[in-house]
Amino acid sequence: MKRLWHLRSLILVVAFASGSFAAYAQETFYERFRAHNQDMTALQPYFITPLVEADPRLVQVVRATFSNQYTAAGTQTVNYGNSHGISIIAFDRFQFDVTPPSYIQHNLETARDGLSDTAVQGKYRIVSGNAERGNYIFTAILAHTFATGTYKNGALTDTWTPTLAGGIGLGRALDVESSLSGTLPTGRIAVQGRSIGWDSLIQAHFNPHVWLELENNASFYFGGSHDGKMQNFVTPGAYYVIRRKNWKPTHAYISVGAGMQIATSGFHTYNHNLITDLRILY
Repeated sequence: MKRLWHLRSLILVVAFASGSFAAYAQETFYERFRAHNQDMTALQPYFITPLVEADPRLVQVVRATFSNQYTAAGTQTVNYGNSHGISIIAFDRFQFDVTPPSYIQHNLETARDGLSDTAVQGKYRIVSGNAERGNYIFTAILAHTFATGTYKNGALTDTWTPTLAGGIGLGRALDVESSLSGTLPTGRIAVQGRSIGWDSLIQAHFNPHVWLELENNASFYFGGSHDGKMQNFVTPGAYYVIRRKNWKPTHAYISVGAGMQIATSGFHTYNHNLITDLRILY
């Protein structure tokens, strides 16, 4: 009798496992991929990715950005790519980014057009809560830039950039975010110097499709040709989100955005930087 009970239990376990495996096998790779993304997205606030500042959230996105800026001397520089690429969420708390080189066009006879540097980035979500659990997030980020630029369109050496980023939602319509980062070249420090970046923003979300934001982007320089100086930009921006009728924060969507970095400090290496942005979050 005891052996019969064990046999029945074994049959039930095998049947349950077989059914689960069959259901899993019937799901496509994309369905499993999206299911994991939905689970991770549901653990954090629903913000829009900032135009300039580092996003503390984990997001799966393909991002194409273009910038058109003017140097202090009045020359125009167009950046096709603007240091953005593809992001993928992995495991439960990690995001990995790959940023291919951008193409930089100079409207100046003494400067040659060419490719910028290549970068990779890892992001670790330390703590977070969705709208029902505090609506906050705090994340650590580490990026490495490879000096692959052509015709002096990149850094002299590789660079490490550690960042701490966080944000909190203020009700359902507003959120504030901030990030602190450091740019640390791996060599030729006397020439390149180091810098600290401090960005802050406020975002407003009064419409299912429209987001508005106001960023403040500050950089402080130590060593190199800009030693002891700082530059600051105020960056207003707007986004339009294209999404399905019965959309939820875990669903894919497309957004288009634009904004302009306006220099507010006496020292600045560029000004009136018009940034346009297209994102596919999947």
